Amino acid sequence: MKRTSLLLLLCTIAGIAAFSLQPLKLEKKTASAPPEAVTPVVPTIETPPYEFRDATPDGIGKCYMGREIAHVMGHPAIGWLERDEREREEAPSRAIAAIELQPTDVIADIGAGSGYYSFRLAEKVPQGKVIALDIQQEMLDFLAKRSAELQINNVHGHLGAIDDINLPENSLDAALMVDAYHEFSHPAEMLRSLHKALKSDGRIILLEFRAEDPRVPIKPLHKMTEEQARKEFAAAGFTLVSNKRQLPWQHFMVFEKDQSTR
Repeated sequence: MKRTSLLLLLCTIAGIAAFSLQPLKLEKKTASAPPEAVTPVVPTIETPPYEFRDATPDGIGKCYMGREIAHVMGHPAIGWLERDEREREEAPSRAIAAIELQPTDVIADIGAGSGYYSFRLAEKVPQGKVIALDIQQEMLDFLAKRSAELQINNVHGHLGAIDDINLPENSLDAALMVDAYHEFSHPAEMLRSLHKALKSDGRIILLEFRAEDPRVPIKPLHKMTEEQARKEFAAAGFTLVSNKRQLPWQHFMVFEKDQSTR
């Protein structure tokens, strides 16, 4: 009898143990699969709306916002940039006087050519510097030689590309373009590059021969209207803040970054 009771007791204990262990098997969690890798969204840059047509004698056949881009003035034209009549015809000294700069500012002369404006700007930024940027090495070679002759140490030649000024972000207080922008073969990309290089309160000073004035003796593709310039710069995040109408032949337009893009 005692033996039978002992067997019953052992069976009961085994049954209870089996019952108590069963829920643990049910609650055991399987390892979850690792989350799928998320591919980062890379913003795409919209292709500039360039159009192409048969080139006119002074153009390259590539158009931006309805404007045919003009041929680039090559380094053989340095003589025209340095001509004696330039002061009488364009009044560059008046233009330079109107460019507001602090002594420590960094300004880029985009399409500097022979450095005609660069060397005159150097006096306005004695503790700063002028970055004389051009895409033609011959222009920069001429500029370096001229800089040594004049003993001007704060003008620095810089080789740019046709679609990028190749300057660090937020490195410029101002940029000057004198009768050069209308020749840029990649204007949208160049303005995008300038937007990055300019500080939040940076500005662009744009001098272009006035296309609205038939008395300006310059070929049509080498002139621009204020309306056209405003349209192209707006597409790159710039706003026209003034046009100082004080030069004989040229617009003197000042652009700043849009508030939303600073």
